[in-house]
Amino acid sequence: MQDAQLMRYSRHILLNDIGIEGQQRIRDAHALIIGAGGLGSPLAMYLACAGIGHLTVLDHDTVDLTNLQRQIAHRTESIGQPKVQSLQHTLQSLNPDVELTTLQTRADAQVLDALVPHVDIVFDCSDNFQTRHAVNAACVHHTKPLVSGAAVQFDCQISVYDTRTPHAPCYACAFPPTVTVQEQHCATLGVFAPLVGIIGAMQAAEGLKLVAHVGSSLQGRLLMLDGRAMQWTEIVLPRDPHCSVCASHRGLAVRL
Repeated sequence: MQDAQLMRYSRHILLNDIGIEGQQRIRDAHALIIGAGGLGSPLAMYLACAGIGHLTVLDHDTVDLTNLQRQIAHRTESIGQPKVQSLQHTLQSLNPDVELTTLQTRADAQVLDALVPHVDIVFDCSDNFQTRHAVNAACVHHTKPLVSGAAVQFDCQISVYDTRTPHAPCYACAFPPTVTVQEQHCATLGVFAPLVGIIGAMQAAEGLKLVAHVGSSLQGRLLMLDGRAMQWTEIVLPRDPHCSVCASHRGLAVRL
């Protein structure tokens, strides 16, 4: 790293658990974010500020006035722009050292199969089960760690699904694709603005820990927050040996 980079990331380097080696791992990492909205905004901003080397962001949508209540990467003057374009402007102003790739497209199976093999970690910030299951399937198939978050109304959740570890569950173990779940969208139900910031920041923390080899992740644990009471609940997530997605994938544990 150059002197300016050592100065920029000095507060990470001062941490014994990260140091220069850990910060260099962050600099060498390529992360994929699915969604540039409420969760994707704070997540991408923290990853960029922390010095992630390469960030690829997918989102098909454009900025709407109703987004501005919580999607902090976008501005009033961004209304009508593609979210990935608006986010790119914000991230470039935060840290021009980060390599950015933005794609205004939906995260379908074909797109994911082309992108996921080339990244080190995937962040799911989507707002529907179909996309979440597609992202999970791609991560399982290509053995990539997945940091998944969700928020609606006053409730939110976060977990890490890392099938590099043989006994770790995938997203489908916790939420089987065969089970019909009623979709809950903030467009119709609303969402308490700070919750997406809380979960997006936690996704960034979990991702940075993974790529820097720091501490332990939320693998096998689902954290759920009741925003009204500001109370956390933790659920242990076992692996489903009969999971339709990950049962046939028994890869050995590896590190980034």
